[in-house]
Amino acid sequence: MTDFPLHDKDTAPEKSRPLLDNSLKAFGMIPDLHAVMAEAPGILEGYQQLHQLVLDSSFDNDEKTVVWQTINVENACHYCVPAHTGIAKMMDVSDDITNALRDETPLPSDKLEALRTFTLAVMRKHGNVSKEDLDAFYEAGYQHRQVLEVILVLSQKVMSNYVNHIAETPVDEPFKKFEWQKKQ
Repeated sequence: MTDFPLHDKDTAPEKSRPLLDNSLKAFGMIPDLHAVMAEAPGILEGYQQLHQLVLDSSFDNDEKTVVWQTINVENACHYCVPAHTGIAKMMDVSDDITNALRDETPLPSDKLEALRTFTLAVMRKHGNVSKEDLDAFYEAGYQHRQVLEVILVLSQKVMSNYVNHIAETPVDEPFKKFEWQKKQ
């Protein structure tokens, strides 16, 4: 186990305290990810800003969930998969979508499957996607904007997935019922 502290408003560096207030307002709690990130105010602020930009993207709730969870599952993030399972429920995303993402089984629509496939291509090829990858994404109904927004979401998830791996962030109590492990 690592020794990264879980900060609260009393122990966090001064610059992180208003950011933790933002977390309390947004989630009614300080998620353990935010408590870890508070050690370095810049990462917490950057993560919160990226999160808002993702919420403001052109993706609907199903699509946001597909991109978030595709990245979380691919990176085997023990913290983010359960957290985004709970978030998906709050966003009224169907269990069929959530379960397909967690279990790495086909999604209920071709368009969402194309989004997952493209997200994986961006990740696995480190952005060096092929013309065929792009064409398949466009044929599913997506455009240049969504190509760039996949990269936006990936940027957010790199921050959270990597922090959670290194800090071994504990899963928040409300999400423990959604605990998950990647299939071998």
